[in-house]
Amino acid sequence: MTQEQRTPSESAKRRTSVLFATAHEHGLLARCLTVLADAGVNLTKLESRPRPGRAWEYLFYADFEGDAAAPPIAAALATVRERCTEFRLLGSYDVASVEKPAQPLAQSAPSDASSPLPSPPPHPGAKNWPKAARAAKPAGTQLRIGGTVIGGGDFVIIAGPCSVESREQVLATAEAVRARGAVMLRGGAFKPRTNPYAFQGLGWDGVDLLAEAGRATGLPTVSEVMSLDQVERMSRAVDVLQIGARNMQNFDLLKAVGRTTRPVMLKRGLSATLDELLAAAEYILSEGNPHVILCERGIRTFETATRNTLDLSAVPVLRERTHLPIFVDPSHGVGVRRWIRPLARAAKAVGADGIIVEVHPNPAEAKSDADQALTFADFAEIVSDLAEIPRFGA
Repeated sequence: MTQEQRTPSESAKRRTSVLFATAHEHGLLARCLTVLADAGVNLTKLESRPRPGRAWEYLFYADFEGDAAAPPIAAALATVRERCTEFRLLGSYDVASVEKPAQPLAQSAPSDASSPLPSPPPHPGAKNWPKAARAAKPAGTQLRIGGTVIGGGDFVIIAGPCSVESREQVLATAEAVRARGAVMLRGGAFKPRTNPYAFQGLGWDGVDLLAEAGRATGLPTVSEVMSLDQVERMSRAVDVLQIGARNMQNFDLLKAVGRTTRPVMLKRGLSATLDELLAAAEYILSEGNPHVILCERGIRTFETATRNTLDLSAVPVLRERTHLPIFVDPSHGVGVRRWIRPLARAAKAVGADGIIVEVHPNPAEAKSDADQALTFADFAEIVSDLAEIPRFGA
C-alpha cells in the first residue's frame, strides 16, 4: 500500500521525522512550528544542536505524528521548507514497527538461513551506547542517500578509487563502476598514510574532482574527513562523510560530524572491539545526527598473510547489538586483489547491508593501495557473483 492510499486512521499510526535549520531571525522558529500546529500536527520530539562554524545557527530535529504524504501535513511541510535555510524530510514510518517489543526467545519461530535470528537479550554494554543499541530502534535504521536506501534489504555496492589522482582517472572509474552496478562512488582526497612520504592525496582539488564525477554520473559520493577544520566544507561537497579506522576514536571529530546533517560511514579501528565501535557511533548519534553506517574493514591480528584480518563474524554480532546499517570493506580486509571476490560474496551471505571496494583503471599505476585495487573486469565479476548470493536475513 502506498502512502497516498493510506486511510486517515492508518496515517494516524504513522510518525514522521525531519531535520531543518532556520536563519537567526527573531520568531522564525516559532512561526515554523505554528504552521505545523495550524495543520493539526502533534510534535512528539524537538531537539536542537548548534551548527559547526555558523554562529547563532541551530539544527532542529523533530518527530511528529502523521504521514508526510497526508495533504494537510504535506502542505504544512512545504510552507516550513520555504522558511528554512535547510530542510530534510527523513521519512515516515509505522509507529507500531518501532515501538513493538521483541518477542521472548521461547516464543520465537525457529530460524533458518532465510530468516533473522530470534531477538537476543539486551547486551550488557548497551548502557554505554543507548542510542546505537538495537532496542532504540528494533525495526532497524534506513538511510536514503540520493536514490539509494541503505538498510532497507537491498545489498548496496560502493566503489571507486582509493585516491583521487586526476580528473581523467576519477571520471573513468565513476563511469565504469556505475555501468557495472555500483550505486555510490568512493574516493579519497585526504589520505592518512603510515609512511609520511607516501602519496597523501590531492586535498581540496581531489574533493572537487570527486564531486564533479559524482555529478557527471549521478552517483552519491563518499570521502574521508580527517580533521575538525575539514568538516564544514566536506559536508557541503560530498554526500557521505567517512571516518577512517585511524580516527574511529577521535572524539572531537566524531562530535563534529555528529553536528552535521550528512550521513557518516564509521570504520572500525585497527584494534577496536565491537563495543568500542558502537561507543564511537554513540558520539555521533548523541550530537543529533542519526545517519550512521558502520563498516568492518579488518582488524590487526598476529596473521601476516593478509593486510588485516577481516572479521566477518562482526556482522551478525553487530546485527544483534545495533539498529545501524553494517557494511564490509573487503579491500582493506585482505589487501590482496584476488581474495576480495570471495570475501565480497561472504559479506553478503553473512548479512551485511553492502560493501565498499576500491577500483582503479590501471591498478599497477595506482598511487595508493595498488595491490588491493580491482580492475574494471574484476569489479564486474564481483557484481555478477553477488547477484546470485542470497543475503542472510533479507
